[in-house]
Amino acid sequence: MTTLTAPRTAAPPFGRIAAAMITPFTADGALDPDAAQRLATRLVDGGCDALVLSGTTGESPTTSDAEKETLLRAVAEAVGDRARIIAGVGTSDTRHTVSLARDAERAGAHGLLVVTPYYSRPTQEAVGHHLRTVADATGLPVMLYDIPGRTGTALSARTLLRLAAHPRIVAVKDCGYDLLKTAKVLAATDLAYYAGCDEQILPLRALGGAGCVSTVANAAPRAVRAVLDAYDAGDTAAAARRQLALVPLIEAVTGGEAPGTVTTKALLQHLGLPAGPVRGPLLAADTELTSRLVDALRTTLDRTADADTAVPAGVPG
Repeated sequence: MTTLTAPRTAAPPFGRIAAAMITPFTADGALDPDAAQRLATRLVDGGCDALVLSGTTGESPTTSDAEKETLLRAVAEAVGDRARIIAGVGTSDTRHTVSLARDAERAGAHGLLVVTPYYSRPTQEAVGHHLRTVADATGLPVMLYDIPGRTGTALSARTLLRLAAHPRIVAVKDCGYDLLKTAKVLAATDLAYYAGCDEQILPLRALGGAGCVSTVANAAPRAVRAVLDAYDAGDTAAAARRQLALVPLIEAVTGGEAPGTVTTKALLQHLGLPAGPVRGPLLAADTELTSRLVDALRTTLDRTADADTAVPAGVPG
């Protein structure tokens, strides 16, 4: 058995396993708070110690401010005493983002997820000013969201180093696909890094990351948690097997054939779990894609079970 002590880090401010939760809707497309409470309870029971609401996976571009607040209050009521509730409040408008942040604080959020402003492509100085302004607006801890593939603007290492000095900016959801930048910031700051791309859960943890914000955890929370449980127990070989077991599901859900919101909702609906339709401009997955998603989930769960029972190298079978 290969063993390695996990890097020492401060206690993760938002737990280790956060699900980027979808927002359940009724059949006619209305917000379904009761379904959100059922899904949140299932995710926490399945091993998630944090939930991110109203992120991209949660269809934040097409939910109203009032719906975001209703969703947050419902989930906080259901599981807020057992999990950290992180409210996605990022927009491309600083005033609107500040307003959402204050609404989230009043509604019971434990923290904020703030994405870099999108589409307008502000300078690094402007991005930093925006993020500090939001962090100054409430008493909640902030997780920055670095995802240049969607926003068009990456957080530079220099900007991250400066933002790390803010007392309420404590974490980063990392979808930057820039491991060198990530390593530089990890080495120089106390920012807690969370893998925002499921294929990077184990690699980032090995560098000292705090955990993950996972899309596939909506469908397989225990399989996601198993990766970090094995690594944190010192069994890196088992952690690798469990990360590799996730590959079919990660590829099917987030591999690019359709947005993760579409694939996740299709999978949950097929399984009879709270989801509902997507809102336009997104379109629902067709039967063929749904079938591939179900097959991928089955394969991942089978491989996870095999990984859990695998005989470590050098141990007699």
